[in-house]
Amino acid sequence: MEIFIQQIVNGLFLGSVYALMALGYTMVYGIIKLINFAHGEIYMIGSFIGYFLINQFNMGFFPALILSMAGSAVLGVVIEFLAYRPLRNSTRIAALITAIGVSYLLQNTMIYFFSSTTRPFPQVIKLQVFNIGFLSVSNIQLLILGLSLFLMITLNIIVQKTKMGKAMRAVSVDTDAAQLMGIDVNRTISFTFALGSALAAAGGMMIGLYYNSIDPMMGYIPGLKSFIAAVLGGIGIIPGAAIGGFVIGLIETITTALGFSDFKDAVVYAVLILILLVRPAGILGKHVKEKV
Repeated sequence: MEIFIQQIVNGLFLGSVYALMALGYTMVYGIIKLINFAHGEIYMIGSFIGYFLINQFNMGFFPALILSMAGSAVLGVVIEFLAYRPLRNSTRIAALITAIGVSYLLQNTMIYFFSSTTRPFPQVIKLQVFNIGFLSVSNIQLLILGLSLFLMITLNIIVQKTKMGKAMRAVSVDTDAAQLMGIDVNRTISFTFALGSALAAAGGMMIGLYYNSIDPMMGYIPGLKSFIAAVLGGIGIIPGAAIGGFVIGLIETITTALGFSDFKDAVVYAVLILILLVRPAGILGKHVKEKV
């Protein structure tokens, strides 16, 4: 039982990173109805940016984190401008295939320049373990959870309270009507990509610090699971993405606690299927009838 509770606590820390990435998926889908499958690769590139900033310029974790988020935000905007914007009025399948292509392009470009070798992420924050009864929690885990919650709250404030956030909500409801009201749709979409990419980079750096390793393939599985988290919570719904991320993290760690660590990915997919059979729109999603 003690191990089981410990794994639940660990699941909250892991789930917070999935939640950050899921928010990027759900924001982009909410705005332009596109599944950005390159999101996992931006998460990976964000960790590499942080790695080189810390190693080459002896930066602390937080300055490197901020610059990594900024660099990834720029990358997200460039990807949107070059790959997605020209296809905005094309079929959804064309945009989806392009997103998969961008994902593999980024992945293989990183492998070409940096090889597929796993690199140890610099441990710029000294590990400290706190024992609370039978629970064991590290300062890095607390940092991950605290920083993730801070970024989620900041995102919510941006979306709900700022002028750009209002523009994002307007574009997500009706792009044409928003444009008629004077909203710069292209700028709003680019800002959404920048915001989601910055969150993914933060998640990549935190996971690199936590597991002490990064590699060009590290974004594929977390990216897929974060997409599942977004669908699970209700794709296009920001609170739903956050809830879905925590749920996926808990499912993984509970499966591990029960002795089925080799099947944790399969369990995640199975739970997704079950949830979608009961609630096709996700946990917080609402069933909306489409007009013919």
